[in-house]
Amino acid sequence: MDRELNNSCIEYILEHLCDGLTARDVAEHFHYSEAYLNRCFKAVTGKSIYEFILRLKMDQSAVDIKLRKDISITDIGLDYGYSASNFSWAFKKHHRLSPVEFRQAVNVSGMTNPFYPQAHSEYADFEQYNSQIIVSELPDMPVIYERVVGNYIDLKDKWPRFLASNSRFIKQDTLYIERFYDDPAVTDVSDCIYDICLTADINNESDNRLVIKGGKFAIYRFEGLIEDIFCAIQGVFSIWLPDSGYVMNRRYGLNIYRNMDIDNRAVSFDLCIPVKRNELVRYSEVTR
Repeated sequence: MDRELNNSCIEYILEHLCDGLTARDVAEHFHYSEAYLNRCFKAVTGKSIYEFILRLKMDQSAVDIKLRKDISITDIGLDYGYSASNFSWAFKKHHRLSPVEFRQAVNVSGMTNPFYPQAHSEYADFEQYNSQIIVSELPDMPVIYERVVGNYIDLKDKWPRFLASNSRFIKQDTLYIERFYDDPAVTDVSDCIYDICLTADINNESDNRLVIKGGKFAIYRFEGLIEDIFCAIQGVFSIWLPDSGYVMNRRYGLNIYRNMDIDNRAVSFDLCIPVKRNELVRYSEVTR
């Protein structure tokens, strides 16, 4: 399958995940037969379109259970097209925990790092994260990108290759960005979807171009070692976001790099979460 078409299929599925999407819908949208598109899609992703949609529904619903403590599990299941009993059955088959057991399991102050299992990550408290987070507007960002389905730990190898192959587009003000869709605490680390990007003129000759939409983002600055990234990001999502008065506004987050020292395994980046005010819960305004 053409790489651009494969990326477009993934993007379309992510955008319409809660719309009762089927493999036939995807095929009809791109004007291919369902059988042909399924074969091609599986050759690239290792999953049929149906399997891919199911995986995303189960993992994205788990993220909602984790982050949206104000929403009942029944309502989350309904958002993804499941009755209460069917959702519980499908969720437990995929995650080996019922939705209720999963919500109880993620309500913790730390967890094992799936990339460095020998280390247990401990989160800071809400006040500490809140003191380091600002909510600000980001502009639209035209980028060249490479879509990856795999392990985040491979970024240390993929970034140098990506930058070398696109060196002609790099200028003094170029930003290096990761756009991530999955939570590695939920999704199998070998199945995570992410894009590595650099800002560039959208009219250049590269085929892999898109515009990352701007808007309101919660921004947290991380400075430290690569092995500590997981804990920092999990803390912001698990501790800060559920009690912040905000909810995620899109199905992805961004890491915008300020410094990248791969040789010394040290990085500095802004974790940017697209947010909107949570209309279901009344919170006092947080001074920023």
